[in-house]
Amino acid sequence: MSYYFNTRKRGSFDVVVAETILALKAEGFGIISEIDVQKTLREKIGVAFRKYMILGACNPTLAHNALQLEDKIGTMLPCNVVVQELEDGVVEVAAIDPVASMLAVDNASLKRAAAEVAQQLKRAIDNLA
Repeated sequence: MSYYFNTRKRGSFDVVVAETILALKAEGFGIISEIDVQKTLREKIGVAFRKYMILGACNPTLAHNALQLEDKIGTMLPCNVVVQELEDGVVEVAAIDPVASMLAVDNASLKRAAAEVAQQLKRAIDNLA
């Protein structure tokens, strides 16, 4: 079992980030955090790295439901979505598969909820292709 969903497409990194945010929004997710890994690594340790953005995607209703099912599940929230520039103008978008990450939690109700989140994240990623 893979721990992520992904797609690759040609285009500008910034355009693909914007398209990813819109695709997530269409599935009910908002972005509650953005981590510019390239900038952080340059500023903190002085290394050059490719364009790499981590988006913290959250569907408030689904997150609330999950928190009611398992109070420590916040350690696994939000759902991370990575946008990274590969070579030759190819940009990859990958999202965590919540079903795979919930294998560590012994809660059948939570696993069913994770399957719903996974469907929505997968649709968002598939719609970028």
